[in-house]
Amino acid sequence: MRVQGKVQAVSSIGASSPPVVKRVFVIGLDAAVPELVFGQWRPQLPNFLGLAQSGYWGRLASCVPAITVPAWSSMLSSRDPGALGFYGFRNRADYSYDHMFAADGDTVKVKRVWDYLGEAGKRSILVGVPQTYPVRPVEGLVVSGFLTPGREVRFTHPENLREEVLRIAPEYGFDARPFRTERKKWLLETIRAMTEDRFSVVDHFLETEPWDFFMAMEIGLDRLQHGFWHYHDPDHIHHEPGTPYEHVLRDYYLRLDAKIGEWIERLDAETAILVVSDHGAQRVDGWICINEWLHREGYLRFLEEPKTGRPLPFEKVEVDWSHTQAWGAGGYYGRIFLNVQGREPQGVVPEREVEALRDELTERLKSLPAADGTPLKTRVFKPEEIYPEVNGIPPDLIVYFDNLRWRSAGSLGHGEVYRFANDTGPDECNHAEDGIFILSAPGLSDPGAELQGAQLMDVAPTVLKLLGHPVPEEMQGRPLWERPLAGSPGHG
Repeated sequence: MRVQGKVQAVSSIGASSPPVVKRVFVIGLDAAVPELVFGQWRPQLPNFLGLAQSGYWGRLASCVPAITVPAWSSMLSSRDPGALGFYGFRNRADYSYDHMFAADGDTVKVKRVWDYLGEAGKRSILVGVPQTYPVRPVEGLVVSGFLTPGREVRFTHPENLREEVLRIAPEYGFDARPFRTERKKWLLETIRAMTEDRFSVVDHFLETEPWDFFMAMEIGLDRLQHGFWHYHDPDHIHHEPGTPYEHVLRDYYLRLDAKIGEWIERLDAETAILVVSDHGAQRVDGWICINEWLHREGYLRFLEEPKTGRPLPFEKVEVDWSHTQAWGAGGYYGRIFLNVQGREPQGVVPEREVEALRDELTERLKSLPAADGTPLKTRVFKPEEIYPEVNGIPPDLIVYFDNLRWRSAGSLGHGEVYRFANDTGPDECNHAEDGIFILSAPGLSDPGAELQGAQLMDVAPTVLKLLGHPVPEEMQGRPLWERPLAGSPGHG
C-alpha cells in the first residue's frame, strides 16, 4: 500500500517532478464528482483517500463542451475539441441542415497516449476507453468502449481476444441502453452487472498480461447519476425521499472505492496510479427549449407549426429557411447555428453581420432568466475565442445555461420555453465542468498536496513523462505536478 498521510492544502512550496516509473495504471470514472469524492463521502472512501494522501489530488477542469465525447479523447491526446474537430457525439458533417455524423473512434485523427507509447515499444491495455470503437490495432490489447454497438461486432484487438472476454463475462456490456428510462430497477441491475463484468475483465488482464500502460474506464457511474441523482439530492426538483434508491449513488461510489483498493494491492511500488474523470455532475434545475426561444424571438421561422417533440436539425421540420437566422440543438449544453449566406444552402445572414448577430444572441441568452424570473449564470462561448485552432464544423455559439445547471432542450412544439422534464427521456443530472484527479506515484514530494488549476489535457503529458517519454510539442497540457499547489500566492 502507498504511504498514508493527512489530505491537506499546501500553500508555499512547489511540487517537484516525480521520477520515471515502470508502469502507469489509469482508472477512468466517467463523471466522478469532486464534491462527493473529496467532500461529502470522503470518510467512506478510504482507498480514494489513501491514494490522495500518498500523492497529488484536486479538481480537473474539463474541456468545452464538458461531455464524454470529446472529453476523453481530449484528455488522452492533450488536444482540445477545436484541434480534434468534433464538439459532441453528434456533429455537423457539412453546412447542410440535416447531415450529421457520430464521432466514433474513426473520427479521432490525432495520436493518443498509447499511440506514442506503442511507437516507443511500450505495451498498452485499454478496457472501456471511449472512442476506441471501431477497433484499431495497437501495441497491446483493446476492449472497446461504450460506443460499441454490441457483442456481435468486433470489439477487441487482437480479434481473437473477443473469445477470452466472453469466456470471462458472457454478457459483457458496453453501456446501459437506454439509461434514460423509468425502469429504474432494470437500470440499476444493468449498471451493476456491467460494472462487475468490466472489473472481471480488468482483473484477468492484471493477472495474465504484461503491460506498461493500462487504462480501464467505467461508464456506469455517469449512467447511474443520470438515472438516480434525484433520489440522492434533497435540492433536486424531482427529489423523492425515502425510496429504495436513496443510497444507490453512495453505494456505487463505495463499490468503486473497494475495487480500487483491490487493484492497489495488486500493483507494485514502481507503478503510478492515476484516477481521473472527464467532467463532474450536478443536479439539473430545468430545461430551456432553445428552438422555442429562437422561434418566439423571431430568429427561427416555420412554414407550419411543428408537431410536439420534434427535434432540430436531426429530423425534417418545416423550417422557413429563407427567413431563419439561427437554430439550435439540445443536450447537456446548448448549440446555436447561424444561417449564413454563402455557407448554408439557404443562408440569409450576410457574412458582415455574423459577428453582430452572435454578440446579440450572446447578450440575450446571458440575460435569459429562470422560469421564476431569477437570474441565471449563463456563459456563451465563441469557438475561435477558446480554441487556438478550429477544425470541423463547430456550433457558432456554445451555451452553458446557468453553468450547466440548466440544460438545453432542442425539440419543438411544447408551447413553452421552460420545461421541468427532459425531452428525450428521464435524465436527472447534468454535467459539471470539474471532474477529479488523484495521482499516486513513488517519490512524489509533499504527499497529500492539493493541486490547483489542473486541466483535462494535463493527463496525457503526465502519463508520458511518468513513463520516460518526451511530451510532444503538439500537446496543449502539461504534467500535473507543474500545476500550483492550492493556496499558493495568486492561486488562493
